[in-house]
Amino acid sequence: MKIAILNGSPRKENTAAMIEAFREGAEEAGHEVEVLHVGKMKINGCLACEYCHTKGEGKCIQKDDLEKIMPAYLESDMVVFASPIYYFAPTAQLEAAWQRVYCIGKPAKATKAALLLSSGSGSYDAAIAQYKAFTGYVGIQDMGVCTATGDENKSEAKLAEIKAFAKTL
Repeated sequence: MKIAILNGSPRKENTAAMIEAFREGAEEAGHEVEVLHVGKMKINGCLACEYCHTKGEGKCIQKDDLEKIMPAYLESDMVVFASPIYYFAPTAQLEAAWQRVYCIGKPAKATKAALLLSSGSGSYDAAIAQYKAFTGYVGIQDMGVCTATGDENKSEAKLAEIKAFAKTL
């Protein structure tokens, strides 16, 4: 299975450790994993111009770093969204990518998704609700949500849990 991980973190901290544990577990299970560093990309917000659905044949009129994400997003069997929580939500960079893949709606091949979130406070409700709404809208199966709060971030136990989760996919 091909897995695309959209890393919404602009820093190499707790979310990166979660992604690495997930990647290791998935690769040990025989899956191919590509990590896309969305948090370091320049992705504009959706303009709601509907070009993608009228003249663009599923392509966005904006030309930015979303073009670096789309090949993996279209070719993956599973999409994993990963982000630290900033003010109760995923990063603005991941939010922009989430909104901009609207141009194609459901990923071409992906039938599964997962969510990895790190936080200092443990306030995940809004981010999880957004993820559930997204997976429901595009019709892909939610395989699970992994969270790491405070001292759990980078802990051996939490990273082992995430690695084990990835092996089950």
